[in-house]
Amino acid sequence: LQLVESGGGSVQPGGSLRLSCAVSGLTFDAYAIGWFRQVPGGEREALSCISSDGDNINYADSAKGRFTLFRDDAKNALNLQMNSLQPNDTAVYYCRGLKNGAEYWGKGTLVIVSH
Repeated sequence: LQLVESGGGSVQPGGSLRLSCAVSGLTFDAYAIGWFRQVPGGEREALSCISSDGDNINYADSAKGRFTLFRDDAKNALNLQMNSLQPNDTAVYYCRGLKNGAEYWGKGTLVIVSH
């Protein structure tokens, strides 16, 4: 199982980014997959997750109303559309696959929100 994040970068406050997690070695219906983020010295924070059957999507309070999670089954990718970004959204963003208690992580993509 391999997860590779992309789409990070620098953006001004109020701007938008779309992150993508390219997934290989699994099918979406076998794993729950989600996005997390972590600032240096901080805890890894869950942002949004989609269930293996695709029927349930959950958002953390910090993501509700601004972030949208959606799958691209044709590309086997999980995307996170992030709008109205603020400086406190600056972090490394990670994708995680979860099955039967086993976790699989990508290496992350850096998002910087600043003037």
